[in-house]
Amino acid sequence: MPAVILFDGVCNFCNGAVNFVISRDRDGYFKFAALQSAVGEELLDKHRIDKVETDSVVLIEDDKAYLHSSAALRIVRRLPGLWPILYGLIIVPKGIRDWAYRLFAKHRYRLFGRREECMIPTPEIRTRFL
Repeated sequence: MPAVILFDGVCNFCNGAVNFVISRDRDGYFKFAALQSAVGEELLDKHRIDKVETDSVVLIEDDKAYLHSSAALRIVRRLPGLWPILYGLIIVPKGIRDWAYRLFAKHRYRLFGRREECMIPTPEIRTRFL
């Protein structure tokens, strides 16, 4: 079963990150859904994830949910090229990784902006979205 990346559909940075992953994930391992979508809400509920606490990225892989920096690192681990090297940051204590991740996530709208509506996938990539 493919892994599912739940992302903030109104965040410009998050939408750019989704496009970044799609362009590199040639085998289609990852599927995508906005956190704000019905599928996203259903998966958050299924995995008992607090929607207020987690508002940027969630990775669901092998029916297990990964949040914050753990999600981001597990995603880059599956990308081709040198990106998996970043997975080495997993050795940094989770509290430190997640602090840095949350700091960035807190300011992402100010740094990159936000949309009024979730991204609508193009016909070429629509099959990658749930």
